[in-house]
Amino acid sequence: MNLQGLGVAMITPFKNNEVDYQSLEKLVEYQVENQTDFLVLMGTTGEYPTLNQQEIKSVVSHMKSTNRNRLPLVIGAAGNNTSDVIDRLSHFNLDDISAVMLTSPHYNKPTQEGIYQHYKQIADAISIPLIVYNVPSRTGVNILPETFFRLCENCTNIRMIKEAAGDYIQAQELIYRAPKEVKIFSGDDHIALAMIFAGAVGTISVLGNAYPKQMSRMLAYAAQGYYHEANQIQSELLTLMNLIFKEGNPTSVKALMEVMNLCSKEVRLPLVEATLELVNAFKLELKCVKSS
Repeated sequence: MNLQGLGVAMITPFKNNEVDYQSLEKLVEYQVENQTDFLVLMGTTGEYPTLNQQEIKSVVSHMKSTNRNRLPLVIGAAGNNTSDVIDRLSHFNLDDISAVMLTSPHYNKPTQEGIYQHYKQIADAISIPLIVYNVPSRTGVNILPETFFRLCENCTNIRMIKEAAGDYIQAQELIYRAPKEVKIFSGDDHIALAMIFAGAVGTISVLGNAYPKQMSRMLAYAAQGYYHEANQIQSELLTLMNLIFKEGNPTSVKALMEVMNLCSKEVRLPLVEATLELVNAFKLELKCVKSS
């Protein structure tokens, strides 16, 4: 497994409050055709909290069958009950899944020792790679670099982190201190380019749902040292990067995708659909963004 470059945090399309499998298959093909390096399923962008376990299994199964092993697949997992997360993963078909991406426990707000023990027990219970996902804006607790490196030292299947703390100084510390075999991914479209310049190996992107080709090219240019070209693409996408979080995620990116005729903007409660104001902002901005 060689995860790097552009990973896309896939949305789950809905139609009349049901999973829209036809659009789902279309979106997988769109990613395959537009230079995405790997897909991340069942993250917050995929609205996993509003999907029941049967829907989650069905969505993942459809993505597997459509993907046909063309791109690596990562599946998201979350929970603030360690034993429950282990139980759910033990009953999940992880065939053709390259890694599990796991957020730290939400709401409980554990200490760094509690976070360490949570990941350690789950890592010991599964055999495939585990990506640590640090997103304190959603979980309420920051995973410190020391905790992540301790996990890397003591868990053979933890060598990756999606860093979405919104703190570039912390991101730099992770990158500069990471052993050669450890991979740092950006979890924030806004600072993805800066993190690649600093030495991150890729990003797990929301905007990549709509603009995978441009995001992929931007990251590739950055990795190859073509800084002007990478910055040029970022400047063209910067307004969209701001707009896709204006009314929350994935509400905003789904609105963009509807404007692009990729899928419906429908979301499930407690999320609500994007306002007409945001939809119109996307329509205006799309006229300014180059198609290539």
